[in-house]
Amino acid sequence: MATTTENNAAQVTLESRAQARHVRVTPQKARRIIDLIRGKNASEAIATLRFAPQSASDPILKVLESAIANARVKADKTAERFDERELVITSAYVDEGATMKRFRPRAQGRASRINKRTSHITVVVAPKPSKGGNR
Repeated sequence: MATTTENNAAQVTLESRAQARHVRVTPQKARRIIDLIRGKNASEAIATLRFAPQSASDPILKVLESAIANARVKADKTAERFDERELVITSAYVDEGATMKRFRPRAQGRASRINKRTSHITVVVAPKPSKGGNR
C-alpha cells in the first residue's frame, strides 16, 4: 500500500508545465488546436501539431516541446527514469492575453477600432498513470 502512495507521489512530482504568454494568435483560434491535443500522448500530439495547417499550431508545438523538456530536466534532477513516450498531456488551455487596440480610417472621417488579440498558452504533461489498481 505504501508503494502505491510513493508511486503516485513520484508521478505528481514529474508533472511539468510550460507557458507562453502574449502570443500573437487569437485565443479562439488557439483553443481549436488545443482541443485536438488535450489528453493525447505527447508524441502523438507532436505529430498532430506538425501537420496541422493552422498557424496557431506552431506556438502550441513550441510550448508542448518546452513542457517535455521541463519534464526531462525534472526527471534528471530527481534521478528518475524518463521516457518521453509515456508522457500524456494532462491539461492544456488558452487564456486571453492583453488586447492591442488599433484604429483604421473609415469613410466620412470616421475611424473604427481593430482589436489585435493575444493568448497565454499553457500545457501540462505528466507520465501516464500506471495500470495497477489501488487495492
